[in-house]
Amino acid sequence: MEFVERLNALSAKIRQQGPAIQTEEATKIAFVMPFINSVLGYDVFDPSEVTPEYVCDVGTKKGEKIDYAIRKGGEIQILIECKKIGEPLNINHASQLFRYFHVTSARISILTNGQVYKFFTDLDAPNKMDEKPFLELDLLDLDEHALPELQKLTKSAFDVDSIISAAGELKYVGQIKKEMAAQFSQPDEDFVKFFAARVYEGMITQKVREQFTTLTRKAASQFLGDQVNDRLKSAMSGAPEPSFAMAATAQNESEKESAESTSEDRVQTTLEELEGFHIVKAIVRAVVDAKRIVHRDTQSYFGILLDDNNRKPICRLHFNRSQKYIGVFDQEKNETRHPIGSVDDIYGFADQLKGTISLYE
Repeated sequence: MEFVERLNALSAKIRQQGPAIQTEEATKIAFVMPFINSVLGYDVFDPSEVTPEYVCDVGTKKGEKIDYAIRKGGEIQILIECKKIGEPLNINHASQLFRYFHVTSARISILTNGQVYKFFTDLDAPNKMDEKPFLELDLLDLDEHALPELQKLTKSAFDVDSIISAAGELKYVGQIKKEMAAQFSQPDEDFVKFFAARVYEGMITQKVREQFTTLTRKAASQFLGDQVNDRLKSAMSGAPEPSFAMAATAQNESEKESAESTSEDRVQTTLEELEGFHIVKAIVRAVVDAKRIVHRDTQSYFGILLDDNNRKPICRLHFNRSQKYIGVFDQEKNETRHPIGSVDDIYGFADQLKGTISLYE
């Protein structure tokens, strides 16, 4: 919670002081240094930890400087290049990061204007900084999905291996979200044809495509509006509302599970998943015979079932990602995922798990 509070405090400062900042240097002092110090937890006044104006000669380029180099364990881990707040960030602004990245031990580089932070690594080619960021953070529009990944860069929890392993998923999920937003706003021809072909039985002529472009845009707008309204109703009633991506019924997903079972050779059950299974088993044995609790592992999740029946899901453990989740079910068999820090957090869902059992008895 303290981490989020510090982010919110800096966000409030940017909102209040941002319009008065006119230079890159003022941006560094007002916003970037507090981000490094307060949010990430590195001592900006200790040059052995945070080196400003870091010099790294590359080939014929001599004396050029990177704005900040952050060390952990004596090694340079993060490079930061700054621009003035409000200035758009694009790949042309990262030329020095590109040059320095492959000649230092850094695996993470950051391009920022004090409000927006773009995080890069070397997913596409070893020791060569990618052209597209794997993570973007806007301090005036915080994305809760980005916060666990940002926290891994803090001094107290620095885990570059975990960040790199999750970076690919983060990068492509972020790009897909951007593409979805663009399509929902201005659908292209392929997007329109995808839906038109599923609902329109006649020949898709140019006139039909034009008609469905408007209809698709309207449907997307209404769909998103419905999702927002559902969440607002849920918040007002106090009942958890699964997002549309997670609200598929257990019955529908059981059909996917049967297909995934054909690829069992690619399923790897981890010790952590088994530990989670035994915790769930210990919790629900208070209301049902422990012999009736079984698990099935798939490529997507680790499922825990009653009576080895897909129609009786107790919960799902989503441990094959950097942020762990436990998925619990309501009486309609809709799954809601909750982030957890460790398997021990499963105990916090004891009442819900017992309640799920009662639905089947």
